[in-house]
Amino acid sequence: MAKDFYGELQLGILGGGQLGRMLIQEAINFNVNIHILDPDKNAPCRNLCNRFVHGALNDFDTVYAFGKGLDMVTIEIEKVNVDALEKLEEDGVLVYPQSRIIRLIQDKGLQKQFFKQNDIPTAPFQLISSKENLANAAIPLPYIQKLRRDGYDGKGVKKIINESDIQSAFEAPSLIEQWIDFEKELAIIVSRNDNGEVATFPCVEMEFNPEANLVEFLISPSTLPFEIQQRAELLAKKIAEDLQIVGLLAVELFLTRDGQLLVNELAPRPHNSGHQSIEGNFTSQFAQHLRAIFNLPAGNTATRTNAVMVNLLGEAGHDGLARYEGIEEVLAMEGVYLHLYGKKYTKPFRKMGHVCIVNEDREVAINTAREVQQTIKVIT
Repeated sequence: MAKDFYGELQLGILGGGQLGRMLIQEAINFNVNIHILDPDKNAPCRNLCNRFVHGALNDFDTVYAFGKGLDMVTIEIEKVNVDALEKLEEDGVLVYPQSRIIRLIQDKGLQKQFFKQNDIPTAPFQLISSKENLANAAIPLPYIQKLRRDGYDGKGVKKIINESDIQSAFEAPSLIEQWIDFEKELAIIVSRNDNGEVATFPCVEMEFNPEANLVEFLISPSTLPFEIQQRAELLAKKIAEDLQIVGLLAVELFLTRDGQLLVNELAPRPHNSGHQSIEGNFTSQFAQHLRAIFNLPAGNTATRTNAVMVNLLGEAGHDGLARYEGIEEVLAMEGVYLHLYGKKYTKPFRKMGHVCIVNEDREVAINTAREVQQTIKVIT
C-alpha cells in the first residue's frame, strides 16, 4: 500500500447502509478517510463520511467515477457493477474483496460450482435456466429454488414442496438444491489479508425468522462439540484460501442431523452473523475487515463473554416513518447494547437495527434476548 492507512489514504465503500455505518465507526478509530456511494439520498452513512455520493451501485460510469480518484474501494453489498471495479483495478486502485470474487459470489450458481470444483461440501444442486426445466429436475421434491442473482435477506428463495408449487416458481435463471433436514444453521466469519494471514471468529448459531427467512436471533459462542466447530473453522479457512480473498468472508453452514457440515452461501464482507462481535469479541468483524484490507495483523477474535444478537425488524403491517417502541425498557436491562441504523422509514421485516446482549451466564443472556425481542418494536 503506497499510503499509510491512517494518513492521506482515501477509502471508498460501495453502499451506505448499516454495514457501511458500522465500518465507519471503526474507521474513525483508524483515522481513515471514508467516501460512500449509495442510491438512497437518505442512506444511514450520509452524514458520517468525508464524502457522500448519491448514485447507482450497478451503473458502470457512476461506480468508476466514484472510485477513480480513490486509493482503495471495498463493499458493504455485493450488488455492484463489477466491470467498473475491474477497470479500477486495471487503473491501479486497490479493490478488496477483489472484483473476481464479487463476480463469483454475485451468482449463486457460480458459488455452487466453485464449491463442487474445490471439494467443499454443499447440498446437491442443479442449475435451472427457466421454470419449464423444473418439470424434469434431477433433484427430487421437496427442494429449494434460489435465484442465481440479486437474492438477499430471504428474497429470491422459494420452497418447492409439491408439483403445484412449480406454477409459482421463479422464471429467471436459478438453482435448485436438495431440501436439507438440518439441526442448526451456523456461521463462521473468516478474514484474510494480502500477506495470506487467515483468522476465524468462533462459530455462532443462528435462528431465522420463518416468515422473512432472515437472521433474527444469534448466539455466540456455539456450544456444539469442539470437533464440529473445528471442522467448520477449517472449512471457512479453506474457502478463504481457495478464493485468495483479501477482506472478510462470512460462511453460512448447515449442520445436518447426522453430523455433516454443508456450506450454504458466502458473503464477501461484514455480515449480519458477526454483529455480536462489537461487544462480544476482543476484535469486531468491522475492525477485522479494515485490518485485512489494509494488510495489518489480524486482531484477537476470541469471545469476551456470551453474546446474543437480536435483529430489530420492521413490524408486519407498518410502512412509513419509523418509531421505536420499548427502547427505555430495553435499555434498563443489564448488559444490553442498542444499535439503531439511522433508517428513516420502516417496512415489514426491514432491518432497522440490532441489540446485543452480553452476560457471563449464557442462559441469562438468552433469556434477556428473548425479553428484548418481545419488548422492542419498530412501528409507524
